[in-house]
Amino acid sequence: MIILGLDPGYGTIGYGVIEKDARGNCRAVDYGVVKTPAGETFPVRLCILEQGVNALFDKFHPEEAAMEELFFSKNVTTGIAVAHARGVMMLACNKRCGKLFEYTPNQIKQALTGYGGADKGQMQRVVASHLRLNSIPRPDDAADALAVALCHAFTSRFSGMFGVK
Repeated sequence: MIILGLDPGYGTIGYGVIEKDARGNCRAVDYGVVKTPAGETFPVRLCILEQGVNALFDKFHPEEAAMEELFFSKNVTTGIAVAHARGVMMLACNKRCGKLFEYTPNQIKQALTGYGGADKGQMQRVVASHLRLNSIPRPDDAADALAVALCHAFTSRFSGMFGVK
């Protein structure tokens, strides 16, 4: 099964594509980011994000997609822009495969490390270890997206609990 993991953002979306085999082993297929130009208008940036997600579906044909739920605590303005970006990403994913799942940051950390309070460095090392990568995936957004994809791979037997309805 091919799984697309997405780390939502407005200026940058992280993506991670993994393949899970019948035995549950996962390997990284690709990872990276989709960036939007800071000087561009809000609607154009959202269009760029949609085109980026669609290009990932065109290239990798994922059977399922997973993304991190929105979490922000201080900057509401940034949170609103990210929420718009997430909406565009959710729409594109739902149109392309219809199987979209969401996980909180704590659920992702728990699934990968066994501890919901794991720090960013620990998460990056675990992602690299699980996927047998020679180094920590960069940029951070891509590593986060791979973590989301791995979380889904590890918990997909419970997918009814995390599917977007």
